[in-house]
Amino acid sequence: MKKKIILYRDIPAQERLRLDEQFNVTFFNGINEDNKDAFKAALADAEGLIGSSTDMSPELLDLAPKLKAASTISVGTDQYNLAYLAKRDIPLMHTPGVLNETTADTMFTLIMCAARRAVELSNMVREGRWTSNIGEALYGTDVHGKTLGIIGMGRIGYAIAKRGHFGFDMKIQYSNRSRKPDAEQDLNATYMEMDELLQTSDFVCVMTPLTPDTERLIGAKEFAMMKKSAIFINGSRGKVIDEAALVEALSNGTIRAAGLDVFEVEPLPGNSPLCKLDNAVLFPHIGSATAETRLAMITCAVDNLINALNGDISQNCANQHLLNR
Repeated sequence: MKKKIILYRDIPAQERLRLDEQFNVTFFNGINEDNKDAFKAALADAEGLIGSSTDMSPELLDLAPKLKAASTISVGTDQYNLAYLAKRDIPLMHTPGVLNETTADTMFTLIMCAARRAVELSNMVREGRWTSNIGEALYGTDVHGKTLGIIGMGRIGYAIAKRGHFGFDMKIQYSNRSRKPDAEQDLNATYMEMDELLQTSDFVCVMTPLTPDTERLIGAKEFAMMKKSAIFINGSRGKVIDEAALVEALSNGTIRAAGLDVFEVEPLPGNSPLCKLDNAVLFPHIGSATAETRLAMITCAVDNLINALNGDISQNCANQHLLNR
């Protein structure tokens, strides 16, 4: 008899077919108020979950007593409580690796756009306000040869640093829970404590996962440490920074500019103070949003669930270190 799983977001037909061949699939095209009760009822028999963009709280998963594995179509795992899953011996599979290069491209796009004021000046042209050659008040700042500080030198952080080092002759420095010998050897990166990094970097790029230790990691105190000419980039999770403190720092000139792909509340409300700031470049969480990469993430997540429900969690298990196996 096929195992019962819940697919809680739409995926391409070929990947849905792979799930249908392996499992008895109950499908929800996202979870909302109209179908939440039906989703809760389906949890009673579910042995597997696959999807994204829905908070799977312990209270919700208590309704799934038969659950054996979950697969999130993302590298981030903050929509699940890893410790809770570990107590129930449930592996959480995720999709690291397949989105590294695409997300690094996005982060470097934010660096370039913020440095050269690309969105602000593009809007000036579109709105008919370009009436003469721009003067010093609208100049941007160079990227090449500057110092790039990365907080969180994981796979994506390394890929960003690689672009800065080889493509723009940037000095790379990083703060991380542990030293990264590969980055130090290959990219001549310098390891340092976060406070020193904040004080000495021209570009500060945050790429940490969201955990209790990293929530509100960057706030008013940290922005005050940065150079007035610094540009801040966040590609991790919105709650890693104090958004109100960032708005204040951008508004009063504590830092020069910011490029953001993630926010405390998503989608970002149109009345957010960030939307009124010319020195904030705002992307709608598009770090991995290319057709090729999103398909690769879905394929990886399907593989992960099939493998996990067949007893193999040797690849891409986010909480393997917490499981009793």
